[in-house]
Amino acid sequence: MKALVFNTFGGPEVLEYREITPPTIEPNDILLEMKAIGLNFADVYRRKGNYHLEGKPPYILGYEGAGIVKEVGSDVKGIKVGDHMAFADVPAANAEFVAVSCEKAIPIPDGVSFESAASLLLQGLTAHYLTKDSFTIKKGDVALVHAAAGGVGQLLIQMIKLLGGIAIGLTSSDEKRQAALSVGADSVILYKEDWKSEIMDLTSGKGVDVVYESVGSTIMESFEVTRIGGTVVFFGMAGGDPVKIDPRMLMDTSKTLTGGDLWNVLTTHKERVTRSKELFQWIKDGNLKLSQTEYPLSEGARAHEMLESRKSTGKILLIP
Repeated sequence: MKALVFNTFGGPEVLEYREITPPTIEPNDILLEMKAIGLNFADVYRRKGNYHLEGKPPYILGYEGAGIVKEVGSDVKGIKVGDHMAFADVPAANAEFVAVSCEKAIPIPDGVSFESAASLLLQGLTAHYLTKDSFTIKKGDVALVHAAAGGVGQLLIQMIKLLGGIAIGLTSSDEKRQAALSVGADSVILYKEDWKSEIMDLTSGKGVDVVYESVGSTIMESFEVTRIGGTVVFFGMAGGDPVKIDPRMLMDTSKTLTGGDLWNVLTTHKERVTRSKELFQWIKDGNLKLSQTEYPLSEGARAHEMLESRKSTGKILLIP
């Protein structure tokens, strides 16, 4: 089979598209013929050597995708050849075929495309727990979303609106501002503007109820625009490590700092399927709009360059 691989850590140029041995499945696995693969910043970090990778070169990136079942392990129940399945956390997805544990296989319902499933799961499940668990959005809640034009950002905005909240976005360019507005943001402010003052003006000096903080280096500014008794949800550090937080500040302002990691949420097959069903239903009902850019898997290096440049909006897919 063909796969996108690399032997040494480095820039996009280390990626090669070539023939390798296809995977074999265990009794509790299924073999998926991949139709669409999600590209994420974690793939960039792994390619650079910033994240742990198991095994030996050639390494295969990718943890998210969708495809057709071509083979079923002897102990697998309830899945048959020809079924449409997706996954959010299975390694070696940048290939024509992927072995997937049945515990991590998520059925794709009729009316949802492979491309939508591969665009939605990792970032959609992240936005889902952020708005349902880390801070439960209620009608009238005002939420600030960092990196609002990115994959998670656009989904956060839409889910905040679905749940009755008001969504304010932060992003870096006029083009990205339009992308965030196009998915329903009530207001979008650029980082280069005096965004703290603008947010306080928008909230009549009160501040927002919750900040979804994915930049890291902006965490203290996020606290400054959070109302007394509000919450900052820290779930990423794309802009660098956050400073240490003084618990006295939290006490004095009655503010809450909470963290979020998807893998602490997706602990069972039932959890994966239940949350995914709600996401898929929102897609079918037209309540979630997905922005996608597709590249052939053979041009994976070019897709990595686009993602790493931070010029992209929405989701980047690799198509075998």
